[in-house]
Amino acid sequence: MQRLEREVARLGRTSGGITGASIIHLETGRSVTLNAGQLFPMASSYKVPIAVQLLTMVDQGRIRLDQMIEIKPEDLHPGSGTLTNLFKQPGLALSVRNLMELMLLISDNSATDVCLRLAGGADAVTARMKEIGITGITVSRPTIGLISDWLGVAESDWSSRDLKYKRSLDDEGRKNAAARFDADPRDTSTPEAMASLLEKIWRKSLLKPESAELLYDIMLRCQTGDARLKGILPVGTEVAHKTGTIGGTTNDVGIITLPDNAGHVAIAVFVKSSLKEVPQRERTIAEIARAAHDFFLFNPGGR
Repeated sequence: MQRLEREVARLGRTSGGITGASIIHLETGRSVTLNAGQLFPMASSYKVPIAVQLLTMVDQGRIRLDQMIEIKPEDLHPGSGTLTNLFKQPGLALSVRNLMELMLLISDNSATDVCLRLAGGADAVTARMKEIGITGITVSRPTIGLISDWLGVAESDWSSRDLKYKRSLDDEGRKNAAARFDADPRDTSTPEAMASLLEKIWRKSLLKPESAELLYDIMLRCQTGDARLKGILPVGTEVAHKTGTIGGTTNDVGIITLPDNAGHVAIAVFVKSSLKEVPQRERTIAEIARAAHDFFLFNPGGR
């Protein structure tokens, strides 16, 4: 285990920023960490705790997966996704399930902010995390607020017509806004807390069986971040995961299924404040995932 820990630390130094990681072999409980207690911006990986809270409300009968939700023009928000790119006029309605799938599969920000509202808001998501014993995850803003703060603009500065912000900062202003964003404790997680949430998702201890299976299935079909956790794993390796990217932050969190009945690995890798390009950060994440995969594959029950 010390060998793996040293290797993760070595690989973490290649990201060009600060790297955090938490890795748990779920069948044996063996784990290694890097900057495990440090806060990292979750970016779009915060959509996992949002989904947990939304499905909790489904389990409680407060909302239905087949319930149709009208998407209004003011619900279309900037950033990744399909809804903003394709739909500008009224007349669109999607089920709760479809919104959640868009949020997790392609990281659609408009769908995310609707899901967050349906889940009771950011405070309800953070409260749910505390209820299940996870104090290191905080959800505070919708994606439009998160992106606005990173850019250093107000939410009111976005044009509802084309979703471009109306004013721009100079380079120094943008740099200062990004630095403030990296130091902001809102919408952050420690690697340890995220890995713990992943473990609970895998153990199906948070939700009814059908909801737990749905969440895991959607994460298995995630369409973003192929160069991250999955990047250099053997072809066909199952990874249920969710990515996140903003500015100098690049993340991927998920559960790797090892071959030959060697078990499963919950892994959260965060990179923040990186000055290197995204592909280099992704390579760091991929190499940490491969190191964990190989170690536990060849030491499935060892020490």
